[in-house]
Amino acid sequence: MIKRFRIFAAFAILLTTLSTGCQKETPTVSLSIWTSAGEQEVMEEMIEAFKKKYADDAQFEITISKEDEKTCRDTVLSDPKGAADLYTFASDQFDDLQRENALLPITDQTDQIIAENGGEDSAAIQSSSKDGTLYAYPLVASNGYFMYYNSSYFTEKDVESFDAMLTIAAKKGKKVAMDYSSGWYIYSFFKGAGLDVEMNEDGITNTCNWNETSTPHTGVDVANAMLAIARHPGFINCTDEDFIKGVKDGTIIAGINGAWNASTIEEAYGEHYNAAKLPTYTLGGKQVQMHSFAGYKLLGINAHTKNPQWAMRLATWLTNEENQTTRFRKRGEGPSNIKAAASREVQSSPAIKALGEQAKYSHLQHVAESFWTPTFKFGTTIAGGNRDGADLQKLLDTLTKEVASKPKK
Repeated sequence: MIKRFRIFAAFAILLTTLSTGCQKETPTVSLSIWTSAGEQEVMEEMIEAFKKKYADDAQFEITISKEDEKTCRDTVLSDPKGAADLYTFASDQFDDLQRENALLPITDQTDQIIAENGGEDSAAIQSSSKDGTLYAYPLVASNGYFMYYNSSYFTEKDVESFDAMLTIAAKKGKKVAMDYSSGWYIYSFFKGAGLDVEMNEDGITNTCNWNETSTPHTGVDVANAMLAIARHPGFINCTDEDFIKGVKDGTIIAGINGAWNASTIEEAYGEHYNAAKLPTYTLGGKQVQMHSFAGYKLLGINAHTKNPQWAMRLATWLTNEENQTTRFRKRGEGPSNIKAAASREVQSSPAIKALGEQAKYSHLQHVAESFWTPTFKFGTTIAGGNRDGADLQKLLDTLTKEVASKPKK
């Protein structure tokens, strides 16, 4: 009897050992993400859902840290190996990041990602690809700008003209806002006039003709038009932060800005919240349509990540149709995913509708780093009314020379 018990006990131990040995060990996956402060909360919610979905496959340690999309490139390139596994960035930084091998080529579900964002020829995929290889995930398609306005002051006809809006605002003791200190925004005047700036094939210099003197509309014509607006009592030059402050306190009743502030502006303007394409402005006695930069926010994976497969799986999750729709609901950001963008919910947004109206007058942002500082200096001078009386042609000659210069090592 004792012998039988011993045999049974030994057999039970063997079964337990075999059972334990067959159990799947769940790996621990550590990933880090850099994104803007405004994006962190919604990103956290999406990541919690991701953890639940793949709970049987791994245990996750995912950390989110603040890094503005505008400065992401510089931070990443200063220490690529120390950068986050995933990071969000503006599409104009793509060329530098890809050229410096800071982006991992996307090899998981690539065809699906391309199709969901409009195909190989779409602007979303073009902004995140190089030589036919996908290097980033389109995250947001609303990185452009248009005109917000309070409809208790303006009609749909009024917002077609910058002059009309300024006149109305001045009569009411209010302001129409724009950021002259940013080349991103003042591009709209020059491009509308038929003048251009573009990054060269070397990826580090630009070609710029904003100082042209023989075109139908010259650079000086544009500068004078900008000065007339800057000096108007109905106009205010202000940064993004001050624009929002003015919208909230009621001093700013319209302004050129982007979809990322849609929910805040809607809350401030209430039932009178609306948006439209950019207006026309007076140039050489004619009404000229303002054009705009168009861009995307992208999600990239660090080429040095230790968990490339899980990083790609997480990136696919964060940029899928469902989560792009969620990002629209909570942040007002326009989806790049074509199904999400075509939904009735998204199309009912005044901001997204305005972006659609502006699309025919928008151009994919493609400028090298040397564009930003000279345009800041020029725009700030004009915004101040050119108090020193500087020769406008000389200002423009200096601007274009610096925009076209090679970056200092």
